[in-house]
Amino acid sequence: MLNTQPLSRLIASQAETYGKRTALRYRDYNKGIWKDISWSEFARRARATSNALLEWGVGEQENVAVFAQNMVENLFVDFGCYAIRAVSIPFYATSSESQVKYMINDASIRYVFVGEQYQYDIAFRVFKMCPTLKRLVITDKSVQKHPQDTMSLYFDDFLALGADDKHAAEIERRTNAMQEDDLANILYTSGTTGLSKGVMLTHRMYNAILKSQDRALPLTDKDVVLNFLPFTHVFERAWSYWCIAKGCTLCVNLRPADVLRSLKEVHPTCMCAVPRFWEKVYAGVNEKIRTSSALQRKMILDALKVGTEYNVKYKLRGLVPPLGLRMKYKLYEKTIISLLKKQLGFERGNFFPTAGSSIPQEVETFVHAAGINMVSGYGLTESTATVSCDCAGKTKTIGSVGRLLDCIEIKFGENNEILLKGPTITKGYYRKQEVTDLAIDSEGWFHTGDAGYMENGELFLTDRIKDLFKTSNGKYIAPQLIETKIVVDRFIDQIVIIADKRKFVSALIIPDYPLLEEEAKRRGIAFKDRADLCQNEQINQFYMERIDTLQQEFAHYEQIKCVTLLPEAFSLEKGELTNTLKIKRPVINENYKLQIEAMYKE
Repeated sequence: MLNTQPLSRLIASQAETYGKRTALRYRDYNKGIWKDISWSEFARRARATSNALLEWGVGEQENVAVFAQNMVENLFVDFGCYAIRAVSIPFYATSSESQVKYMINDASIRYVFVGEQYQYDIAFRVFKMCPTLKRLVITDKSVQKHPQDTMSLYFDDFLALGADDKHAAEIERRTNAMQEDDLANILYTSGTTGLSKGVMLTHRMYNAILKSQDRALPLTDKDVVLNFLPFTHVFERAWSYWCIAKGCTLCVNLRPADVLRSLKEVHPTCMCAVPRFWEKVYAGVNEKIRTSSALQRKMILDALKVGTEYNVKYKLRGLVPPLGLRMKYKLYEKTIISLLKKQLGFERGNFFPTAGSSIPQEVETFVHAAGINMVSGYGLTESTATVSCDCAGKTKTIGSVGRLLDCIEIKFGENNEILLKGPTITKGYYRKQEVTDLAIDSEGWFHTGDAGYMENGELFLTDRIKDLFKTSNGKYIAPQLIETKIVVDRFIDQIVIIADKRKFVSALIIPDYPLLEEEAKRRGIAFKDRADLCQNEQINQFYMERIDTLQQEFAHYEQIKCVTLLPEAFSLEKGELTNTLKIKRPVINENYKLQIEAMYKE
């Protein structure tokens, strides 16, 4: 049952219900084991956090920042803030020095909770450039403080400040005084262009999204959830709060690179993910199939063919499969499909929400064929995550992003732009009224910048309107549509389409280098390094042949005519990706302008 207590009282209320039952789990890297934290202990530490913040004089609706990877302490800070009407502002753990400086100054932050050495070093360096900043609290005990640092303390020492519950009366007063329109969070968008904007999320918005989400999907207090996406991301944040309100066990994955290991250790029933995760799973399984014996390959491919027929053609559409197909699927489900899910860590799966960008249809079909209940969805920071998702008991079409939550109103504006209204939609951006006025029109509709359409009750996305390219021939190109189609090729790790104001479509490609190097050796192609491999005419022709096979369904003017292979991946460090790993097209265009111009030379 959903606990509908406000966030300010939620943890204490759940502790009364579940007591010593496990609320949170985290990996102890020193001992190599997962440790449990009970609901009672969760409540105790959140309460100590509230007391310690009051000891430092944190005011009502004051902004407090968390700059860390996923850690259980992030949740103590969040709910410790909510109980005293403070505002929690999460920073992405990969944020740069300039981004952190900007956010601290924009939100006038006095206290920042930092996670590991990287976050501490950045926060310490910006200290002198942030007039409001007073203290840092360090979560990781192994962090080495700077010799001149007299303003930081470790998290355990911070908690000790609130151990005696001396501010109990003030906590109770503030909890009672909490208003639904109080700010709960300010989430700074990672921003594919320009400076980040602080999206304001209120307690009313969370209250609405949790109730609406609960009516759409079958989550229970028996579910074990792996937290893989950053808590900073609204998708993981709103999802985690829903899981907490349902009494689930949250297994907090600290290091994103460890997710496959964590899956096999935790065996979650649910986990949020972005399409990129499933693309990697899809590529990994295909590689395993390719390197299997002829008999194994035949059996796996047949199992996936039967799984596609059973799950995609019949079950997702609400149809009853024929008896022969049911029997064949049940056999594979107990053997090959079961083994495949177990190897991936999904054998106990309930459902796995996926959103953040377009899901390649081949990948989505594969996941369902493997008997994994992927729940496709769509949302934004400004909508407190979910706008639409595949709903339990309703039919589902591959390629859609599900059905609208019952609290959302939608209409389509110019160029089929999706416009939204409802109690989960933000009232605007922190201290940026002009930007707010551009995003929310006079009738209260939020302009998403996404284009789409409704069909048979399901929402389909087409592209980001601002990302539409217009070629010099006057044709409009949707780059994400092309990228989503091409990136499923196992030899391609990343791809960026170039077409705006150009005569034809081209692409920058980051190859999957282990596979490409293996292929080059098989073909007898000698190379000194990856840069040399990228220049090889035979290799470039190999890529164009593979792309031509994938892009046959596109109109001639949409098809890629030329590619450039790059020896290094697009990266956060070079400013080419946002913190949510979305491509920053203006930066890519600038960083690779010589390579791009070379593709368009007469």
